[in-house]
Amino acid sequence: MIRRRDVAGLLLAAPFATAACSEEVVTPTTKRADGFSYLPGITTKEPLIAPRGRPIKVAFAINPGVQAIDVAGPWEVFQDTYLPDAQEPAFAQFTVSDEAKPVRGSGGLALVPDFTPADDPIPDVIVVPHFDRPSPFTREVSAIHTWIRRAHDRGALTMSICTGAFQLARTGLLDHIPMTTNRLASDNFARTFPHIDLRPGPRFVEAGRIATAGGLSAGIDLALRTVARYFGDEVARQTADRMEYAGEGWQT
Repeated sequence: MIRRRDVAGLLLAAPFATAACSEEVVTPTTKRADGFSYLPGITTKEPLIAPRGRPIKVAFAINPGVQAIDVAGPWEVFQDTYLPDAQEPAFAQFTVSDEAKPVRGSGGLALVPDFTPADDPIPDVIVVPHFDRPSPFTREVSAIHTWIRRAHDRGALTMSICTGAFQLARTGLLDHIPMTTNRLASDNFARTFPHIDLRPGPRFVEAGRIATAGGLSAGIDLALRTVARYFGDEVARQTADRMEYAGEGWQT
């Protein structure tokens, strides 16, 4: 199995290229762009509408080699989001893997999936983290890619975290829209998917019901931004405070 650090090193090996963007986006200019925060998020003005009478269902794809923080960061955000006077979180989360058996992730973390694509769960949000199988270095498509596309076509907001963008790209959902990935992986992504409008550097990029995050901890900011799109900045700020999260990359 390819270790996550090995993947990060190998992703540096290709020339950079970009394609034209057809999506209208809004780029805030008030946030700092130095250091690990990269550039501010690229956002759309499109809000998200929460379902009535039930939590928002969030599915995490967790094939072998899944990166722990790509799952744990957004998961923590969603589990800590409460609406005023609510007793239960606003989101309900579950995991989906190609096979119904434990998945070994980065650092040896073991996760047991709740569903497989054959179960055809129907989420409101899909989170695609980095995982090693199918390998990021191939164009192989597995059942989980087909399921992601099917769930998105039913209306799910679909987001990738870090180099999960390599997996999401295989579904075709990133074609001809602005997106981002781990800054260190940008050259290889551009070589592998030259037709995709890669934006290296932003903390995250939104394009309607598709959203992509930069590396690792950027997934926390994208998840908080997703909370804000559903419920407003104040609820997202309360979630960040509940987590004692000091990052401001989610704010626009």
